Amino acid sequence: MTLRVAVTGAGGRMGRAVAQAVLSDANAVLVSVCARQSSDLVGKSVASALGIDIPDLRVGGTLDLSNVDVVIDFTLPESSLAYAQQCAAAGVPIVMGTTGFTDEQRAMLEASLGAVASCRAANFSTGVNLAYRLLELSAKVLGDADIEIHEAHHKHKIDAPSGTALAMGDAIAQTMGADLSQVARYDRASNREPGTIGFSVTRAGDIVGEHTVLFASEGERLEITHKASSRSAFATGALRAAHFIADKPANSYTMADVLGLS
Repeated sequence: MTLRVAVTGAGGRMGRAVAQAVLSDANAVLVSVCARQSSDLVGKSVASALGIDIPDLRVGGTLDLSNVDVVIDFTLPESSLAYAQQCAAAGVPIVMGTTGFTDEQRAMLEASLGAVASCRAANFSTGVNLAYRLLELSAKVLGDADIEIHEAHHKHKIDAPSGTALAMGDAIAQTMGADLSQVARYDRASNREPGTIGFSVTRAGDIVGEHTVLFASEGERLEITHKASSRSAFATGALRAAHFIADKPANSYTMADVLGLS
């Protein structure tokens, strides 16, 4: 069956990448594209706005869920929450890659998404989701090492540390039986405390996404690094998740479920 996909955030880097991924998938079709209402893309054909050869489809200022099997959303917390509530009301599954939610927004999001199948992830690339497993194994063996997480992204990225870096830290902390909020350190103005996880951030140029986790012990160190050279890795993963949840019962699924790693 051909998957009918709606994509939000047409003016953003990931929205465009997801739309291109759908176009390249023989088993999916792009049926709806939207941007924020103030965007100058609204009303334009996707052919002219996004360079995608679907001349009859136009960018909307609102999310149109008619004849849609699944929504893929990479926007901002406020808009993602609104899209999630709209999908829940219409019974349409949603894949969401938005990060940077407050605790209150996250609670509202989880309450809304209980009505539909959803897949949320800080990072949809296959490599990063495999890295989570490697980090859990490393934490089991090297849990007494000094642990530092560094991430680098383009200068326009808003949240810091990235959702992926925080997810990596959370995977390590849980393996160590700790709460990330208690062991994370985002400021190196003081000396290292045993059992903590340090974070550092770079925002520069057009870096797509790089994450390195360092386990440093006396006499040796282990580094686990993932580098994304194109947003297509995230877009392809999100589309894979969309195919996975399209016919699933209401539940919150993860990329581990999608990749068979659960």
